[in-house]
Amino acid sequence: MVSNARDIHRHALPNGLVVITETMQHVRSVSVGIWVRHGSRRETSAENGTAHFLEHMVFKGTERRSAEDIAREMDSVGGMLDAFTSKEQICFNAKVLDAHLPIAFDVLSDLVLRPKFDSEDVKKERQVVLEEIKMDMDNPEYLLHDIFTRGFWPEHSLGRPILGTPDTVRKFEREPLRARFQNWFAPDHLLVTAAGHITHQQVLDLVEKEFGKLPPSRYNPDDPIPSTAAPIVLETKRDLEQVHVCIGVPSIALADERRFAAAVLNNLLGGGMSSRLFQNIREKQGLAYAVFSELTPYSDAGILSVYAGTAKETVGQVVDMTIAEFRSMKESPVSEEELLRAKNHLKGSLMLSLESTSSRMSNLARQELYFGRFSSLDEIIAAIDAVTRDQLQALANQFFQPEKIAVTVLGPTNGFKLDRARLAC
Repeated sequence: MVSNARDIHRHALPNGLVVITETMQHVRSVSVGIWVRHGSRRETSAENGTAHFLEHMVFKGTERRSAEDIAREMDSVGGMLDAFTSKEQICFNAKVLDAHLPIAFDVLSDLVLRPKFDSEDVKKERQVVLEEIKMDMDNPEYLLHDIFTRGFWPEHSLGRPILGTPDTVRKFEREPLRARFQNWFAPDHLLVTAAGHITHQQVLDLVEKEFGKLPPSRYNPDDPIPSTAAPIVLETKRDLEQVHVCIGVPSIALADERRFAAAVLNNLLGGGMSSRLFQNIREKQGLAYAVFSELTPYSDAGILSVYAGTAKETVGQVVDMTIAEFRSMKESPVSEEELLRAKNHLKGSLMLSLESTSSRMSNLARQELYFGRFSSLDEIIAAIDAVTRDQLQALANQFFQPEKIAVTVLGPTNGFKLDRARLAC
């Protein structure tokens, strides 16, 4: 059997910063990321949107570079510079040819260590983010999931939007932002991952030069485990052409040992073109163009949700067909053929997803942040292959409980009504 061993090395600096690399001899590119172990779930309700705003602000200029310098320096070496904020992390990353790694890392570390936080820039960026929020609110699928998530985790930061709200963003000021930055961006809250045509020592030398002498912050925030609710929300929005539906249930945490069974279950339900929801709702009945299910796992919680966009006349039919699939998965084991197809789809997607240096770099971070160990491709494939029909049926019975099903419907609802009895499965 061909080994899928990966050339991965890990080193922790005395100040708490962790460096992980993967050498890929067959490529000429390098992807490197600096990960902050805090995202929007670490915010109070009054500072909602802070993590995302910090991500924006570091690109406005540092003590050594203007915003234009940052862009030009990466463009001059044909590199790509990017960043994102999630509920549990902020990431700054770059992809360059191997010879340009020192330049890319110098730019990234400058962003993370020396942003200016100019008061005028804060004022301008508030307006930029307010426009970003408006843009998202004009997107019905985003708005649907925003309403759904707020209702699903009503008393927890996981239920709040990553961008924040107009009310919170308008109040952002330089000093509170800088204080939050100093707590979150300290070395004991940072992780550096790199993958590509590099050596571990090469990356470690760059990291130690920039971060090695920094003291840890020892900042240790409270992080309460979220509890879920199961509201039924019908929101009328008459200017939409479709009715958008989100149906969700509590799922499992990202590192739960049943994660492979949950992934197979999701794949069977609505994870691909051969899935039950896609075949029955779109292909056989023609009720939706977009219909799918997805798992959204976090460190201590998760959601399994179904999305569909349909006509106002057929929204009830789509809800009923989704609940029927929940019921079917609880009552009857899936067929061996269907199980094999879902497993092969998952394994193929996994292997294809690890072909680029950027995906390997992200995978290193995910494994460190959530698992504290590195699983080989062979291990993961074996775990997927080991999932049984009985495990899937047990998970379906755990997930699909009528009293735990949350539903949000958004659009020209046309008098549509939905009660808990209709969700019986």
